[in-house]
Amino acid sequence: MGTLQDKIDQSGGALEMLRNSQIGSYVFPVAPEFSNWRDECEAWNNTAVLLDQSHHMPDLYVEGPDTIRLLSDLGINKFKNFGRNKAKQFVCCNHNGEVIGDAVLFGLDDHRVNLVGRPHIPNWVQYNAVAGGYDVVVERDERTIASTRGRRTFRFEVQGPKAWEVLERVNGGPIEDIKFFNMGQIKVAGRNVRALKHGMAAAPGLELWGPADEAEEVRQTILEAGRDLGLIQGGARAYSTASTESGWYASVLPAVYTDPKLADYRKWLPDRGFEAGASLGGSMVSDRIEDYYIRPWDAGYNFIDYDRDFIGRDALVAAKDEPRLKKVTLMWNNEDVVDIFRSQFNEGDERCKFMEAPAAYYATFPFDTVMKNGEKIGGFSTYVVYSSNARRWISLALLDSSAVSEGDEVELTWGEPNGGSNRPLVERHRQCTVRATVSSSPLESKVREGYRPYLAA
Repeated sequence: MGTLQDKIDQSGGALEMLRNSQIGSYVFPVAPEFSNWRDECEAWNNTAVLLDQSHHMPDLYVEGPDTIRLLSDLGINKFKNFGRNKAKQFVCCNHNGEVIGDAVLFGLDDHRVNLVGRPHIPNWVQYNAVAGGYDVVVERDERTIASTRGRRTFRFEVQGPKAWEVLERVNGGPIEDIKFFNMGQIKVAGRNVRALKHGMAAAPGLELWGPADEAEEVRQTILEAGRDLGLIQGGARAYSTASTESGWYASVLPAVYTDPKLADYRKWLPDRGFEAGASLGGSMVSDRIEDYYIRPWDAGYNFIDYDRDFIGRDALVAAKDEPRLKKVTLMWNNEDVVDIFRSQFNEGDERCKFMEAPAAYYATFPFDTVMKNGEKIGGFSTYVVYSSNARRWISLALLDSSAVSEGDEVELTWGEPNGGSNRPLVERHRQCTVRATVSSSPLESKVREGYRPYLAA
């Protein structure tokens, strides 16, 4: 079997490999819709929604006396008092202080944790656990599309203004006081189910998990308890909009492709793994892959523990005074969006890139150029979706903090250069300019105080 480095070399570089990947956006292998995605999106803002997160992310279990030492050597987070029933948004960087990725870290016991996220971080932690000789045991539970044995656990998220009322019904009474981004348990159908407290809307909700063979009983119990309160299931199409609405950068391009100190890691990663098969798309084109990397503070990860050593710390200290990106929401101009849809009736290649609803991004890592007053500004737009809550097309953007303020109008370029690409997922089209207004991230709405686990230290 070949390695990631082999594939990079054979492709003529990492950028060529990513730009020519035949893979589209990240797959959420659950039903696309249970009712309709508009109502499902609005449920987390108005009533309550149950989202099935059991299938699209790998789990990495780490256990042993060196567990916390391993995590603190890799992660930017603070680990004082971390242990059983604690959780964090775990973030790792390369030696240059550029983000490899993030994942939710669950403290199952004082020396046993579970990392849940896209493959970037489970891969990185697993590699270092072995290569660094740490006294730990690691075990993977692959996401559904990469597994031959089925999932080990279910993972359900219950969110929305009425979520707590639903969950207390399920529990048969008040739920013990669980602090934000801490864990506890509730009763579901007579059994104890572990839960993480966070929130996607103005009110708190819980993420529940347990053995996979209990999933359907737990699901049906929750749905029945919340039926008259407006609780509904959310499918893959609705879920694809959640990160943009709630201001989470869903998938950072992992900064592993060029760091010389990661040469052995690239030789460890397979040529058919996530990092090798992921795709890069959008109007932002650079011949330097480093231009697509970010530092933690660009995505709002401001919980860096400078008081100890970890991979990337020295580079982050040296870069503290460099220009930064600011995470914002771009509210796309309605008339310009209508023009994009109107162009679909044009002959030949005179149509703009089609915008699939509700998520119009068509690559694993989407990057679009942003201008202000005709001048390109630092940063990019990413993950464009139709927000049924805002009734607008919106995108998450990381932009030069010195160049934009809330309320500014900017212009982004939608579509691929040169009429498209050689990827079969991208039709022939022409680029177009879309005006957009800079707004807060998350959106100014009930979602404003929502799902922001990255604020947890």
